[in-house]
Formats: sequence, C-alpha cells, structure tokens
Amino acid sequence: MRTEELFDLAPVVPVVVLDDPDAAVPLARALVAGGLPAIEVTLRTAAALAAIERIAAEVPDAVVGAGTVVRPEDAARAAEAGAGFLVSPGCTDRLREAMTATGLAVLPGVSSASEAMALLEHGITAMKFFPAEAAGGAAYLKALGGPLPQVRFCPTGGVTADNAPRYLALPNVGCVGGTWITPADAVRAGDWDRVQELAAKAAALRP
Repeated sequence: MRTEELFDLAPVVPVVVLDDPDAAVPLARALVAGGLPAIEVTLRTAAALAAIERIAAEVPDAVVGAGTVVRPEDAARAAEAGAGFLVSPGCTDRLREAMTATGLAVLPGVSSASEAMALLEHGITAMKFFPAEAAGGAAYLKALGGPLPQVRFCPTGGVTADNAPRYLALPNVGCVGGTWITPADAVRAGDWDRVQELAAKAAALRP
C-alpha cells in the first residue's frame, strides 16, 4: 500500500496505546466496525508488537501500523510483526532509511518547513505533522501549503474531536491522528461499544 492510499481509508487514524495484547483484536474490530480501518499502535509498551501481530493476523479488514518508531530497529521489528505502515514522531537520516527499506507505507514526522523539505529531497511527500497543536496547529499547516503544495500531512498531537475538522478542511491534510477514539478507561474496561461509537463519530468528520 502506498502512503497516499492510507489517507483515503478514513479521516482519522486512531492512535492506540495497548498494555494488554488480548485487548488488541476486540479493539481493532470495534474500530473497523465504526469505520476506522487504519489503526496506529504505538511502540510505547511491551505489548505493542504482539498487539500488531494479532491484529494483522486476526482482523483482515484492519490496516494496522506501528507508531512511535524512533529507532531503525523499531522499523524492522514492526514490519516483522505484520505492520502495514510506519509512523515516527520525527526523522533522522538513519531512521528514514530504515523505514523506507521495509517497503511499507511511511509517515515520518516533521514540525517545520525545513524538515519537510529534507524529506522531499528523498521523494517523500506524505508526512506526520507532530506535535500538531504545539507546533502551530491548523494555521501553520495552512501556511505550509503555499510553498509546499506537494506535501500532504497527518497532523497528530493535541488533535481532538473538536479541532479535527479544522485540520481536515485543509487541502494538504490527508487525515488526522488522535487518541480520543480509544480512551484508556474504555480500553481497560473492554467497553468496545463505546469505542465503536466514538469511531463512527470520527469517521463522519470528513468534510
């Protein structure tokens, strides 16, 4: 799958933190049922790779990716676990090389025009904008659209159900990433109906 195709799956990519791999499959099924097939599982916990592996194997309608990819070995391990895309909060030359070497769709993170231009030199036109709100928000991304019209972004970091529409209205935003669709208390309680409801509301945000 090309990275640009990831943008077309849904307006929102849930950013998921999982401590229990047993929750991965029912969580993914709830998100898919709500209309959000692209799921970013962050590599912040010991359960993350197992969660990615189980979603990839047991939820065929989901496109599971790995987030918080910060080391070259993270990219390789996520690919081995079955991730379909890779997302990083920032990017170095070594990390970019490792991510693209997997052959997967990649969303390397940027927070400035210079960082975006550096990735453009390597033919990368789809990027994560992080931390979105702290780095200037929708107004900053709108300003980047003038000099860098060929770049499309997935803003993440401080994106909520309330401000997501402002991002999604921009022509250079393909989708947004957010944690509000999978609240920690709902995941702990196994309240998959609530997750599905939040996913359905998020799926309807596309302007």
